[in-house]
Amino acid sequence: MSEFGEGAGFGEEFGELAVELAAEAEKRDATDELAAKRAEFVLDEVVYLDGNSLGALPADVPGRVEDVVLRQWGRLRIRSWDESGWWTAPERIGDRIAPLVGAAPGQIVVGDSTSVNVFKALVAAVRMADSAEPAGSGRDEILVDATTFPTDGYIAESAARMTGRTLRPVTPAEVPAALSDRTAAVLLNHVDYRTGRLHDLPSLTAAVHAAGAYAVWDLCHSAGALPVGLDEHGVDLAVGCTYKYLNGGPGSPAYLYVRRDLQDRFDSPLPGWNSHADPFGMRADFAPADGAARGRVGTPDILSMLALEAALEVWEGVSIEAVRAKSLALTDFFLECVAAYVPEGRVESVTPVAHEERGSQVALRCEGAGDVMKALVERGVVGDFRRPDVLRFGFTPLYVGFADVERAARVLARVLAKVS
Repeated sequence: MSEFGEGAGFGEEFGELAVELAAEAEKRDATDELAAKRAEFVLDEVVYLDGNSLGALPADVPGRVEDVVLRQWGRLRIRSWDESGWWTAPERIGDRIAPLVGAAPGQIVVGDSTSVNVFKALVAAVRMADSAEPAGSGRDEILVDATTFPTDGYIAESAARMTGRTLRPVTPAEVPAALSDRTAAVLLNHVDYRTGRLHDLPSLTAAVHAAGAYAVWDLCHSAGALPVGLDEHGVDLAVGCTYKYLNGGPGSPAYLYVRRDLQDRFDSPLPGWNSHADPFGMRADFAPADGAARGRVGTPDILSMLALEAALEVWEGVSIEAVRAKSLALTDFFLECVAAYVPEGRVESVTPVAHEERGSQVALRCEGAGDVMKALVERGVVGDFRRPDVLRFGFTPLYVGFADVERAARVLARVLAKVS
């Protein structure tokens, strides 16, 4: 049964509590400096809280993609590599992402998947560690976040085998104690994909550097949701996807950050003709390009890349600090509404309460979580489920409002009452 239309009437079973929280939501939406951004997305009556998996469609993207297909490809054809800027798109779009992660221009290249970029970055970090130390110095270990998204772990294991290193999984909290003169590189997630825990990028990066190692950060669950400060905190290498909080679309290309002073030492394990200093020279020997272009490999995926470029236009005039402030307000309000509507003991938040430890999602542990999420989706509240018992709700400040938050908590309470 669809209940997309439920609104004030549903609140009757919660009495004055629902009236008060709905009024509070309305008040907050009325003073939200980002509220106008909602109109720049294709949305419906669904409360969409899964932007931490796939962002909503920015309204200008379809028209841009139509132009790319019909005019740039259909009429200009091969000329578009020059005339439509296809060749320079990886660096140009990288420069659009740069302010969102605290990077100056010229340090980010867009292309390939997150997994491929993790591989490039981690192997390159080990190679830089080798080149910075005397031969046989003993930096024979890679540390990896033990709580990481599985693919990062798979890639790290493969990179360790390829480079002759030992892989050592540790939690982010254990990293400072685990570091030693054996450590070559450390691969960490900025935000835990299950719990939404925000890890301390500045202090962990500083600890890695103090040990003489290189820090590689996965920003998939933080870029576009909160300040990252790559340049400010001296991060060596970073990767991230663009289809979550950056709203680039399903399978949109990822990006790779290489700190400027490391670019001439970045030795990619995947050199390609696009990263050659003379790509059209078709030489048998490889000479790496200057700058972030060293992170390129083969021909860019132009259709999805230019869809991403159009999607990034919604960020015009938006500060990441304003996004972070609203993100924290949304997640605080959601936790407040859940505590008010849901009987004690039915769910448990595994997302940290402290702002400095929270990303832009709330994860609730719940018995029968898979069935609960299915029922929520049927009633017009879309989050997602992570085995064995976690409900995940992602809050994208550019298009999620406080009324969405209050409604989601009410629907959750009703679903839990029916399945208990």
